[in-house]
Amino acid sequence: MSFLVKKFDELTNRELYEILKSRGDIFMMEQEILYVDEDDVDYKSLHIFSMEDGRVTSYLRAYYDDNGVLKIGRVLTLKHGEGLGKKLMEFALEEIPKRMPADKICMDAQKHAIGFYEQFEFKVTSDEYVEEGVVHVDMCLDL
Repeated sequence: MSFLVKKFDELTNRELYEILKSRGDIFMMEQEILYVDEDDVDYKSLHIFSMEDGRVTSYLRAYYDDNGVLKIGRVLTLKHGEGLGKKLMEFALEEIPKRMPADKICMDAQKHAIGFYEQFEFKVTSDEYVEEGVVHVDMCLDL
């Protein structure tokens, strides 16, 4: 399995379409989250993803928020239980610091995924809160 790493303007039309389709499949269809996915953050993001048979099978984006904090988000895999998410995170956590300097990486993590992110040494840094109808916590990893 190989991963692609691209800035927004480097994405092909097909890659962008497949990224948006996979994000819709997971967050809107599977998790039933009703939100506007196109939030303009993609323009300033580093997109890390894998493709198989023309489909984006895993994805996340990394970006600096308005306060200059390096964040990751929209983490997904189409294939659950096969270790693809772990491979994506391992690759991303090695690649992101090379391209986006920071002292830490943070995220708004869905509560059910806390254990997944803890295996990469992310720590919960906030109380629970609801975002788009889903319970989240802030998590950060010191680099």
